[in-house]
Amino acid sequence: MQLDHATGWCRGIHHCPSPNFNQRPDGEISLLVIHNISLPPGCFGTGKVQQFFQNCLPTDEHPFFAEIASLQVSAHFLIERDGAITQFVSCLDRAWHAGISRFGERESCNDYSLGIELEGADETPYSEAQYDSLIRLCQVLQQAYPAITSERVCGHSDIAPGRKTDPGPAFNWQRLRSASIVV
Repeated sequence: MQLDHATGWCRGIHHCPSPNFNQRPDGEISLLVIHNISLPPGCFGTGKVQQFFQNCLPTDEHPFFAEIASLQVSAHFLIERDGAITQFVSCLDRAWHAGISRFGERESCNDYSLGIELEGADETPYSEAQYDSLIRLCQVLQQAYPAITSERVCGHSDIAPGRKTDPGPAFNWQRLRSASIVV
């Protein structure tokens, strides 16, 4: 896996462009936010996350889909249970993953962050393959964007406390921090 600095797209992973992005206000990339997602909730390997990020979720397939189908969201990356990585938005652009958020004294985290979704749920342990891919991806992103220091890798719950709980208690922060990355 290698990041093309000119385009913000990683080579060596799957691309599934989402229409849900816009330009960063000042081009800054200094925060990495880890999330989880599963569609339907608690179900893995359905391909519905990809459809959701492309605004084509089939609302008749599950009641939850009808509730969220009108939302326009995305993340830069998704890491599936088998470790496969998909990129939806160029790192140079602002994906819509953080919502109402604050890191330290600064709001609007989408403006300056990259979002990584792990296929999972708060209470479900993540797979070995996901941790391996996450560590590799973090290494690539931190090398490309040195402002993403160890203090600037966080969970969605850290930037939207009370509103979000992911990546949840099942996420092994120690494993990420003990890897050979800057975290």
